[in-house]
Amino acid sequence: MIAVADIFGIPTKTDELYKKALTHPSYTQDLNLPVTECYERLEFLGDAVLKLTVSDVLYNMYPKSSEGEMSKIRSIIVSDNTLAKIAKENGLQDLIILSKHDEKQGARKLDSICACAFEAILGAYYLDGCYLQVREYIKNTFTPLIEEVKVNFGRYNAKEILQEYTQKINKDRPEYRVIGEYGPEHKKEFEVEIIYRGEVLASDRGFSKKDAEQKAAYLACKKLGIIK
Repeated sequence: MIAVADIFGIPTKTDELYKKALTHPSYTQDLNLPVTECYERLEFLGDAVLKLTVSDVLYNMYPKSSEGEMSKIRSIIVSDNTLAKIAKENGLQDLIILSKHDEKQGARKLDSICACAFEAILGAYYLDGCYLQVREYIKNTFTPLIEEVKVNFGRYNAKEILQEYTQKINKDRPEYRVIGEYGPEHKKEFEVEIIYRGEVLASDRGFSKKDAEQKAAYLACKKLGIIK
């Protein structure tokens, strides 16, 4: 089986750290182990390492960007959706240690769990004395994603753009309504429509309600001519 060092390209020293980083709380609960034996504490630390490094990259890449724009890009880049995509593509999800029940329920495929494990590994590397190496890994991995979000900022920021537009017209806000749910629990797809002043502006699907809302908002912005 592929190892953490193979995935991240950084040698590991303290095996116990990485075992904790890959252990879901359900597994420790099943074995009546202390909560400190799962990935939650390391996830807390890794989240800080990730946000600091991404903030540093943004600050230096875009010297003329406002704090608000950088914060928005960072929130997209460090979202569960982005982290889970990386974890699934590089094989990290296959290393997560789950309870038998959660394994059967397909929890390994959940974005939230994959994202937590990814951040926990970053925290493990930090404690293992590999901060400089993990910082370089984050920069190399996330810089292309940051550039893509920056170029297509309207697509990722469509909800905010739409709300600002409608507020200039009146105080009515667009209403987002879930009109359908499809697929199994571990990979459920949501369909959302946007209603503004009694009119359905657009609808679209996504693997989370937020994702579906953002996609629908983008279509609505294009329909209204706000985004070309």
